[in-house]
Amino acid sequence: MISFKLDENLPPVIGDFLRASGHDIMTGYEQGLRSCSDPVVLQACQAEGRALMSLDLDFSNILQFPPENYSGLIVLRLHQSGPRSILSLLRRLLPHFSVVPVAGRLWIVDEHGIRIHRVGDIDLGPDANEVPLS
Repeated sequence: MISFKLDENLPPVIGDFLRASGHDIMTGYEQGLRSCSDPVVLQACQAEGRALMSLDLDFSNILQFPPENYSGLIVLRLHQSGPRSILSLLRRLLPHFSVVPVAGRLWIVDEHGIRIHRVGDIDLGPDANEVPLS
């Protein structure tokens, strides 16, 4: 089980799906974090020990948001970001949460695969794992 905070840009059905899958979910909307700055949202994640899941590409900036400082950053990059597309992606993504740790890493997930950037170096060449989604 992973504790997630879902950014305001994810529809409520995503939280319902992840809860039904056994994860501990809080949303920015539920906690009154709508329209808050990215650093404020991440401060809430840090205080609660939650990984953030978002469609906001700003969270993939490792210089601004070093992965090692957080319980995990998961950025979903979809060509179509409607609930059906996100749910389809998450169904394929869920099994990977039990294989690769989320904490201290940046996961960038698209329809084709997952790029996982580990803690530490800015040069992510050898420290980035690419995992195809099956």
